[in-house]
Amino acid sequence: MHYNVLLLGSGGREHALAWGIAKSSKLGELYIAPGNPGTESLGKNVVLDATNFDEIYDFIQEHSIHITVVGPEQPLVDGFADFLEEKCQVVFGPKQQAAMLEGSKEFAKDFMKRHDIPTAAYEVFDQSEFDKAAEYIKEKGAYPVVLKADGLAGGKGVLIPETEAEAMQALEELKEGSLSDAASRLVIEEFMEGEEASVFAICDGSEFKVIGNAQDHKRIGEGDTGLNTGGMGAYSPAPIVTEELLERVKSEIIAPTVKGMKSEGNPYLGFLYVGLMITSDGPKVVEYNCRFGDPECQVIIPAMQSDLLEVMVACTEGRLSDTEVILDDLYRCTVVLVSGGYPQSYAKGKVISGLDNIKDAMVFHAGTKRDGNQILTNGGRVLNVVTEAKSLAEALELAYQDVSKISFDNMYYRTDIGHKGLKHLE
Repeated sequence: MHYNVLLLGSGGREHALAWGIAKSSKLGELYIAPGNPGTESLGKNVVLDATNFDEIYDFIQEHSIHITVVGPEQPLVDGFADFLEEKCQVVFGPKQQAAMLEGSKEFAKDFMKRHDIPTAAYEVFDQSEFDKAAEYIKEKGAYPVVLKADGLAGGKGVLIPETEAEAMQALEELKEGSLSDAASRLVIEEFMEGEEASVFAICDGSEFKVIGNAQDHKRIGEGDTGLNTGGMGAYSPAPIVTEELLERVKSEIIAPTVKGMKSEGNPYLGFLYVGLMITSDGPKVVEYNCRFGDPECQVIIPAMQSDLLEVMVACTEGRLSDTEVILDDLYRCTVVLVSGGYPQSYAKGKVISGLDNIKDAMVFHAGTKRDGNQILTNGGRVLNVVTEAKSLAEALELAYQDVSKISFDNMYYRTDIGHKGLKHLE
């Protein structure tokens, strides 16, 4: 059988997913809604409103879609998978209650507590109780301290003040600033010492298979300084995630997560992102995402030697355990090219040049748009340059060689992607 696929999303993650799906021998037609200039050659970009479930359902019926794949988190947290399932449509992505692992930090922390999944100690406060939150922080007197907006905030809802004055300022920002909607509830966590990494699993509600690990670079500045972003670059595999550590992550974190969700009547189907802190006590959960990470997706999907579409279909049919997931042994890295000013205000509509000069790398589009024969910037994170090699050092060297061939006005990128990984290999 050949499957007609609808993929929702427009970023670098969705370009990478479209690239993976397009390689499938089982693919019929691929539609990407809305997609971007990079996905044009892989399928057909279509204009659909991700918040208009009825409009999407009409499209699914009209185009005989066999499986809908959801890239971003918002439709999942809004119950899109539930909506389609009620219409007897096949969807790859968790239902609303399962997606609350990302949709609510409080839900995730309480879930981990119930199932003895290692994570940081925490307290939760309502926005009307921020005075109590301030007292709690002052009484603890432990800095840095981690403040997390409970709801979705585009990867920017975590603040880590290092002094009491910074903590009080952060509380004010969460109450009155751009994050106030996401911070109707506030999770305050102890700061975990260690190094971050991410492990990704694909799940069918009962079973899971690990499909890779990576290390992301969240901060805008060199040496992990400055404001948090959606991600400035990533590499995979992360040397800090040893075979021994991965076994612990599987047995202590992912297995009880999948089992716990099922036992509570919310079987988890889709990609599961587990953000980890590798502490002296072992791996602990920083956060869950109910979808693939971005830009980690861009370095993990190319490693899959199995047919991505077949694996997704197997998940929707509850037969992941009978399906092989094979990964290659190459290192990959991605450097994210962003608009100057990101993650704060930035200009759009800048002409991108040099894309035709890239021969030995993959370039996944994120914030771009087409204007005739020209590709223009159309977002904060604009492009992902992805390279592969037998060593991490070589993959990084190739990436920066290719980055130097691309330009647009006020382009910015970090020059230290992967340096933490290299230290582990010395």
